Amino acid sequence: MAGASKQKQKLLRMEQIFKTQTDENNVITGNELIEILEKEGIKAERKTIYDDIATLNDSGVAIETVKKGHSNAYFYSNDEDFSAEELFILASAVASCRFLTSRKSNELISKLQRITNKFTAAQLGRQIHVAQRSRNKSVNETIYYSINTIQNAILKKKKITFRYYTYNTLKKRQLKHGGEPYLVSPNELVWENDNYYLTCLCHNHGKVCRYRVDRMTDVNITDSKIAAFSDDEKKELESYKSLYSMYGGEKKELKIQFDNSLMDTVIDRFGENVECMKNSDDTFVIRCEIQLAPTFWGWLFQFGQKAKILEPFDVCKNARALINELLDQY
Repeated sequence: MAGASKQKQKLLRMEQIFKTQTDENNVITGNELIEILEKEGIKAERKTIYDDIATLNDSGVAIETVKKGHSNAYFYSNDEDFSAEELFILASAVASCRFLTSRKSNELISKLQRITNKFTAAQLGRQIHVAQRSRNKSVNETIYYSINTIQNAILKKKKITFRYYTYNTLKKRQLKHGGEPYLVSPNELVWENDNYYLTCLCHNHGKVCRYRVDRMTDVNITDSKIAAFSDDEKKELESYKSLYSMYGGEKKELKIQFDNSLMDTVIDRFGENVECMKNSDDTFVIRCEIQLAPTFWGWLFQFGQKAKILEPFDVCKNARALINELLDQY
């Protein structure tokens, strides 16, 4: 009976073999496939193998036929599945993602390995180089589940509660507001600077706020419907999607001059649609709307004399004051 049961699994097992042990660079002949099946106690013959491959193709399992010497050889090929290149990009993103713990990153990469062949899986399992900044992985395992809870709440239009913490000078977590739960109407999850933020209407503070998801604990969906957002609140929530907005700051339209060598950097930061024009043989200027957050100033000042705000004048004065404050530090 056991042999008969295995025989009934032949088509399923053949599909698994093709998907996990073949690709365009690693093909198997009919005889090689028969040997693999026989080692597993599944009887197969040349004629039935050909018929079985035809059946798999008819059912949507794409088996390509090529020549290996004088024999036909076969491999699995399906454009609807992830390619090796796509899987490697996903694995690299998972490995470098700061909000995922190292354990969770390893779990996800293992799952990616299980949806491809053994050759691509081996490549995914190799050490992926990650810049030092990205190796500062989260230690908050609950963020993975917090994101799911928040997404469900947004879908169901329900309020959520959570506790929020920061770090003290001893690098110990301390809950804000004495551990009192926050009650918020969630709006959207925003990814910025390697972190997830929740934009929301906070009922504790009575205003639109944003919170880092990796600083949340005890995230729960309530039975209460989210509050209706006013037009002003909707505008403010929308503004949190813009560059540097996660740290707040006054929004201004700026004219900034850059050295020509920084064009790639500017495009990376502001996108190809940024308004840009030649200013001299060595410089160009852009116009863009920015929230004057600390992250913006940190980004701008790193370029030294190669970047300069030209307008408006009050922002130029603000930049001078910030630089003088830094000088006073030294």
